[in-house]
Order: sequence, then structure tokens, then C-alpha cells
Amino acid sequence: MADWTQLPGELLYLISKRLRTSFDVNRFRSVCSTWRSTVTSPKRHRLAPRFPVLPDEGGMANTSNGFSLSKRIIFLLRSPNPNTETGRSTSWVIKTEEDGSNNRVQLLNPLSRSRFDSLPENFPKIFNLLELSIVELGEEFVLSYLNHLSYLGDAGNLYMEKVVISCLDNNPNNGFVLLTIHVSGKLALFKSSDKKWTIIQDMPSPYDDVILYEGNFYAVDNTGRTVLVGLDCETTEAGMPVFGGDKKFLVESKGDLLLVDMHLSVEASEGSGFAEENFENLAFYINERTVRFNVFKLDEVGKQWVDVKDLDDRVLFLGDDCTFSATAEDLNVCRGNCIIFADNFFYSLGDEDESSERCDVGVFDLENGTIGPLHKFPQFSKLFWPPPWWTSSRLLDAQLGNGEST
Repeated sequence: MADWTQLPGELLYLISKRLRTSFDVNRFRSVCSTWRSTVTSPKRHRLAPRFPVLPDEGGMANTSNGFSLSKRIIFLLRSPNPNTETGRSTSWVIKTEEDGSNNRVQLLNPLSRSRFDSLPENFPKIFNLLELSIVELGEEFVLSYLNHLSYLGDAGNLYMEKVVISCLDNNPNNGFVLLTIHVSGKLALFKSSDKKWTIIQDMPSPYDDVILYEGNFYAVDNTGRTVLVGLDCETTEAGMPVFGGDKKFLVESKGDLLLVDMHLSVEASEGSGFAEENFENLAFYINERTVRFNVFKLDEVGKQWVDVKDLDDRVLFLGDDCTFSATAEDLNVCRGNCIIFADNFFYSLGDEDESSERCDVGVFDLENGTIGPLHKFPQFSKLFWPPPWWTSSRLLDAQLGNGEST
């Protein structure tokens, strides 16, 4: 049997440089003392503590407030031991946010901005991640107002648009750039070197989503027109429009850039008495219901979106601030070819279990076109809530050592 501890240091160094995240590097270093001594621990880079507020359409902002930027990571945790009957491990998808004030980690719904209000009494305060199979599925960044009305909760605290970041040389100390969508529907770019926001005027239609793909910024508007956004604030068309749907998402999957087109249908809630109303409370009774999706893959050479009929074993996740994908094998589910998405229609109809934390999540099956609330798809609902039984086992009560934790 090969002795992996004897691999040449040069080879270990080259392998470590191909690891995508600092979490992967820490896991790599935890294999043995030789690997740990060969590969240095990744530095924890602190992002700028304060950003100016995005300017309004008049070009000025209230600079007495400003933004702070926080990072959240979506993890896939798998049980240390497979089920004795099925031979499968169970998985749990969770989003974490580090609270710098007390050096603790908060748990959040992986597809929304909401924190878990309650956890089981036997839920551990410390996870020994070295005893688990764990994969980083994605990350998201959130802008928070520094001075906000606390009684409004997240509605008054968070800038409610997706934010993506690019760090020069993978080190924010060397400079970084943020891209988000302005309230006007235009793109907004922040350069740490300039310390100001720039509103990009290119906008045939309002933008729906932004993503960092292969080190470059991409943005898609509500017609499906996709642009490559340069650090000089210039945009270059990367994909022709895809008409038909109501909201566009960009997702990276298996190294490809996908466009997911969400189709909505507007309808009144059952039993609302809407027909008797005088349209005074129209917004209260009307729901936007997600009815189906179409998926396309970017042909970078032809600058066209190519229709994708089958995702094979992949599962796509569409969240409020992040999109990501995983294989059915990684998730330990029977099959893929599905889209799991944040959606408030099922929640607004009270179609979720009241005791559940799985609010406003739906599932679309590309194979047969069925769509419904998360709890109607048991193989996926178990990924979210409640936490699996093994999270409370004694295996997870051990102290994490030497900062190799999250």
C-alpha cells in the first residue's frame, strides 16, 4: 500500500495550488503532519469594513451610512457512516455566516437570507469537521447597511440584490471589485482602488442576475441578453437574448455557464374573495407562481444559448443571493435533473409544514415537468430540515483544533 506521507513536497505544493477554496486547503493540510508542514495555512483576508452606499439616480448617496460586506458559505455535510439498510450516507445542505464580533458561526437557510429561529436542543455547539465528509458548494456576499432601522429586520438591514466579488490575485489585500444590480436595474461596479461606485449605463433591459464565472463578471438581463463586464466598466455581448421566461438566473455547473429561465403565472389565492374586491387590495391577493423552467448552456464561441433538455445527474439550486449545483451522488439522492429554487408562492398558500424551517422552497423536475413545494419531494426535503440525526451524535461534540475549523 502506498505511503502518501512520502509524496514529494513539490508535488504537494502543486496540488494545493489547484484547490479552489481555503476550506479545501485546510482539509488537505489535515491529512498528516508532512502535508501540513509542506503547505502553509491560508490567510484569513478581511474585506474592507466599510463601503459607500450606492448612489441614487441623481448620482449622490448618503455617505453618512455606508455598507459592510459579509461572506456566507454553502456547505454539503454528509454523515460519517452510511445507513446500514440502504448503504447510503445522508446529507445536509447548510449556509454559514461568521459573526466576527464573537468568533462564532451562524446557520442560515441555504436558499434564502433568513436565519434559523430555533435548533434542536441536542444540536451541538461545535462540529468536528475532520470527522465528516464535507464539500463547499458555493459562496455568496451580502451588503448590509451600517446604520439601519433595527426593527425592520433584514428588510432594513440588507441590500436586497445579489453581489459578486473578484479579488486580484485571489487576495483582497491586492484589491478587489464588486458587481451588483442597482435599484434602477443597471449594473453597479465598485473598485477598491477607486473607493466609489460606478453605475454602468448599458441597459437595454433591466438586469436580473450577475455571476463570477472563470474569473470574469457576467450579467444577464430579463431578455436573456448576457454581457461580459470588464473592470473598466465596459460590457461586451456574450450571449444573445432568450425570450419567453420572466426571470433569468446564471448558474455554473460542471464548468459550463447555464442560464435558467423561470416562467411565472399570476393568479389569485384560493378562497381570497378576490372577485368581490374593488381592486383595493390587489397586491395582497395576487401571487406570482413559478410554473416551469427552461435551461440553456452558453456557447462562448457562437455567443448563443443552447437549449439543454437534460441535466443528467446534476441538481441546480437557485437562491436569493447565490446559485450553485451538485451531483445526485454528492447529495446522496436517487437522481438529479431537478431544480430547487426559492419561491414564496407555496409558502404564501400555507402549503408548508408550520413546524418546518423549509419555507418558500420549490422543486422542478425537468424529466417530467412536475413542480411543487419542497415537502412533496422527500429525497430533497431531507437535505434542508430538520437537521439529520447524526448532527447530535457524540461524534460531533469534539473540540476543533488549531483553527482547522469553520
